[in-house]
Amino acid sequence: MPNSVSDPAADIQPASPANASYQIVSQHDDFVVIDKAPEVHFHSQDGHAGVVAQVEQDLNCKLYSVHRLDTPTSGLIILAKSSAVAAKFTELFSQHLVQKYYLAIAEGKPRKKQGWVIGDMAKSRRSMYKLLRSQENPAITQFFSQSIAEGVRLYLLKPHSGKTHQLRVALASIGVPIAGDKLYGKADSQHQRCYLHAYTLVFEYLGQQYQFQSLPKIGSLFIDKACMQQLQTEWASPDALVWPKRK
Repeated sequence: MPNSVSDPAADIQPASPANASYQIVSQHDDFVVIDKAPEVHFHSQDGHAGVVAQVEQDLNCKLYSVHRLDTPTSGLIILAKSSAVAAKFTELFSQHLVQKYYLAIAEGKPRKKQGWVIGDMAKSRRSMYKLLRSQENPAITQFFSQSIAEGVRLYLLKPHSGKTHQLRVALASIGVPIAGDKLYGKADSQHQRCYLHAYTLVFEYLGQQYQFQSLPKIGSLFIDKACMQQLQTEWASPDALVWPKRK
């Protein structure tokens, strides 16, 4: 049985006092795990350094991305320290051996409060995607939800595939676009952020079991007492929950 290494959110350290785009969660000889802030680009664009370039600059080393987060999404990202390590992680991701858990908050009543969202995805208008009824190469998402306020629910999302905008499309498809998501929700949303956060990563690397977790730190709905209570009790260990099998 591999040993387990767990990195609680309390261990997160800022990269530097002047840098608010990310925090370092853990440094391994082969990889680094960071917690990206919301509304931070993953890759550099428009003359501004993305979060990967910023970490490279701060750590003075070349890093290789093995998965990514959308600009509005906050949370955990693994960055490899060599191309060989990146290849190993790419294989782990392709074999679905890295389990990711996300948090989202949405307003309104969903068509279902837990279960599966399954369907092919196709490009739509304005850089959006839509969920189809077909299932030839489907996006697969499993989820639980919990009411945290009148008309507001917290969602724990477990993607079983890695499609672009998958989780944003999944919740929009059941009638509850993520709060603050200006692409799939209300364009005039007054929320201070898109409420989607990469919460937990679980994987085995070179015989060692790793679990990293980061509580969301930005957004009044995320840091609300009811939300935090749910995360610190019922959903403190997403990998240990009994997730119903796909029918």
